[in-house]
Amino acid sequence: MSVIRGLYEVVVRVSDLARAERFYHEVLGLELGLKNPARPMSFWRVAGGEGMLVLQQHDGDWPKQHFAFRVDESDLEPAKQRLEEQGVSTRGPIHHAWMPAKSLYFEDPDGHELEFCAPL
Repeated sequence: MSVIRGLYEVVVRVSDLARAERFYHEVLGLELGLKNPARPMSFWRVAGGEGMLVLQQHDGDWPKQHFAFRVDESDLEPAKQRLEEQGVSTRGPIHHAWMPAKSLYFEDPDGHELEFCAPL
């Protein structure tokens, strides 16, 4: 029996913390929760505090990640337009009959694949 009710926090490794912070705040609209100048990381509120995205600066190479933000279907086309106006390439929306959901895919500055996923 699963007691999991959702995903609260994801840590994303980035090569340039300031660049990543600008993208996640200015392009995606996340709100800063906490930044500790003594550590190369910042905590960002997702969906008004329903979850947390942690950006953590790391040197070297690491595998790219994929994660999805839940959105409403009506937000997909406006999000696509806004991302492309900001110079972010997108793919979709794509209908996934098996989920069922529609998704819009794009990358952050470090090449992590992000998704806006609208459950149907």
